[in-house]
Amino acid sequence: MKSNPDILLLGDYSNFHRTLATGLRRRGCRVTIASDGTRWMDTERDVDISRADNKFGGMRLWWRLTHGDLAHHLRGHDVVAIHDLNFVRLRPERLRPLLDSLKRHNGAVYLSAISTDIAYLDMLEATDSPLRYSEWFVDGAPSRYHRDEEQQWRQWHADALVSYQRHALDTIDGAVSGLYEYHLGMERALGADRVAYGGIPVDTTLYEPVALPDTIDCVRLFLGRDRTRMAAKGSDLLEYAAREAIARHPGRAELVIVENRPFAEFTELLRSAHVVLDQIYSYTPATTALMAMSYGLNVVSGAEEEYYDFIGETSNRPIYNAPTDAEALTQQIEDIITHPERIAARGRASREFAVKHNDVNVVADRFMRAWGI
Repeated sequence: MKSNPDILLLGDYSNFHRTLATGLRRRGCRVTIASDGTRWMDTERDVDISRADNKFGGMRLWWRLTHGDLAHHLRGHDVVAIHDLNFVRLRPERLRPLLDSLKRHNGAVYLSAISTDIAYLDMLEATDSPLRYSEWFVDGAPSRYHRDEEQQWRQWHADALVSYQRHALDTIDGAVSGLYEYHLGMERALGADRVAYGGIPVDTTLYEPVALPDTIDCVRLFLGRDRTRMAAKGSDLLEYAAREAIARHPGRAELVIVENRPFAEFTELLRSAHVVLDQIYSYTPATTALMAMSYGLNVVSGAEEEYYDFIGETSNRPIYNAPTDAEALTQQIEDIITHPERIAARGRASREFAVKHNDVNVVADRFMRAWGI
């Protein structure tokens, strides 16, 4: 490993790169985080690359990144990791030369595969797709989200965007995936030799485990969501199923809903729950679920056998795997409510899982191996 490698983490989602930076710095890396703070989440960053939401916002940001006060931050790094192929809020015709410049003026450019892109969408609509369901397709047919958001699907497949993203996939040195689903998409697009699994980092030392009681009279269900992505995550169905389950068992559970809060505030609110309702269309637990598990809470999220097998976990499988069917989801939440004696032990197993598989030090090591530093 090079002594004190210099890393630029460009862009962020749900504090992913910000948390990864913690692990990298513990290993002697010099790390700069340049992001817009995931907008309303306001996550921490060293360099702010927010775009003003006005007529000239894109033009001003482009100038700052290429000629102005931000340009020097994009040069001279051993590794640049972009959080998305669309790594800043600019049009594809602006992104292409900016990515090419990153490649010329830095040692290597990798994608942190943690979001939707053309590789993921190509995999979902393929006749041999390895996923039985996603936010876009369920059992090979367009999902309700797909039907409601047909315009968004077309936007993802606009000629200029597709052309740029395919160019970006050809340009980057490789990808390190945060989720199983995105890993599969990247393997199909780049080949297995250019893709490694990293996982979602959680600084578990910051999450003091909650001592869940062995006896719970009223189960506290917690649903944290982005109101702009409710259908994509299945948050609306989670709310419906939770309310239906509570109605069938009055007085035995309550539901708390939190929307669009800054990341630090959301993290603190999370610890008040017994059970966190995360999402239904994922094969894997994502950031909110893993944060909750680090607290030692129960979670309803993605947890298919394929995911557990992929990460090599054969014995500790504590996540309630969320069904995509409303009645089956309701029955699952009912089962949790009517068996509160299971919650404490499952919470302890959740904490053990998060520490083993997603602690920031573990994930940082995976990224560094993948980057070859």
